[in-house]
Amino acid sequence: MKKPPLLPFEALRRVLRVARFNGWIVLVISGAFALGSASIHDTVGTAVGLLIAGAGAMELHGASRLNHGAAQGVNWMIGSQFYLMAVVFGYIGLRLQHVDTGSLQPYLTQEQHQAIAQAGLTTDEFLRAVYVSTWCLVGGVTLIYQSAMAIYYHRRRGSIAAALQEAERHE
Repeated sequence: MKKPPLLPFEALRRVLRVARFNGWIVLVISGAFALGSASIHDTVGTAVGLLIAGAGAMELHGASRLNHGAAQGVNWMIGSQFYLMAVVFGYIGLRLQHVDTGSLQPYLTQEQHQAIAQAGLTTDEFLRAVYVSTWCLVGGVTLIYQSAMAIYYHRRRGSIAAALQEAERHE
């Protein structure tokens, strides 16, 4: 049997909970990476961490706007997902333009070097393939997750508006 749709107030409550959780997670994790990058004087990593932290702040701002009765908060929450995607894709593009397999070679054991050679690859070819595959995976996961979040917020836009109108009528 199919569940009835959520009441608008319940949909709003859930959206706010998700947005606050997701926004704080993005803000805290990216902020920590920015601090870590700054501590080793990695300017690009610091800048990217701060830009991504901005996406978390945008999502939290959208949730705050909703909490104060402004339906435009949903736009901030959806926009933060696309902004985050753009920053991550830009960083991935940068990383793929500057592939450094030399820094990864010390992590391979002698057995791994032998297995790579038996597969008919050079160590550099193997590490390049792993590097590119890893960043493509990060891009794919980003695309799926941020798109799903944007769709989640967009689909609840009507319920949110109804909940905010109802709350306005009761004030």
